[in-house]
Amino acid sequence: MIDQHIEIVFNRKINHGTFLMGLRSPQIAFESRPGQFVMMRVDEGIDPLLRRPFSICGVCDEDIICVLYKTVGHGTEILTGKKAGDKLSVMGPLGQGFILPGNNEKAILVAGGIGAAPLYFLAGTIKNNPIEFMMGFGSSKDIIPPEHITKQPVSVSIATDDGSEGYSGMVTGRLNEYLDMHIHEKDALAIYACGPLPMLKKTASIASDRNITCQVSLEAMMACGLGACQGCAIKILSQDNLTPYRHVCKDGPVFPSRVIDWSNI
Repeated sequence: MIDQHIEIVFNRKINHGTFLMGLRSPQIAFESRPGQFVMMRVDEGIDPLLRRPFSICGVCDEDIICVLYKTVGHGTEILTGKKAGDKLSVMGPLGQGFILPGNNEKAILVAGGIGAAPLYFLAGTIKNNPIEFMMGFGSSKDIIPPEHITKQPVSVSIATDDGSEGYSGMVTGRLNEYLDMHIHEKDALAIYACGPLPMLKKTASIASDRNITCQVSLEAMMACGLGACQGCAIKILSQDNLTPYRHVCKDGPVFPSRVIDWSNI
């Protein structure tokens, strides 16, 4: 884990409320793995006081980490005003990332909104496995186009809740449709998902019903990112019932979907 002030290389607007920021840190870039995150202080001073967690969206030019963020509050609004050459205090990479698919496994990536960030990183890391990448958004104006995120060719199927583009409905509906259409394929499947909790809960249920391995990247409020503040605990299905909680920041944010007690989410 590295804690340093690093330079902003770019801060690009992707759509009406989403930005992609590039930060130059050869050390963090070298150690980063898909599914990990950084804790970032969005400004100097005490407002806001705490760092914010951001998934690592990818590594480019070997020394730049990319962070995809959406303006949802005071902290992210401050970030939109940052320019190339500014510096931010960044700590990372943190957490446990995705386990890459095994031989002959097809990776199905399921993203909801800004949850596309770690899955773009994952898609760029998987080299020898077929990939099906599907993303869900509220409407066409919320879509995060792949060409704005990565130079690598990425084929993505889109679902919108309002039917304004692609599949009409939630991305989990698109997932179900895809699995129904490919039920006779011989390839083993592995699902990777990141997005809002209701979407992850539904994805985990679909994976369980079809006996498909599934990893989910959870979002949670974090104060420290190291497991010290105890603020991001989730209940798991513990066999010994002695340690029924895990911390999203330290033990995750990626978990096998089968270990999470979804009844408490």
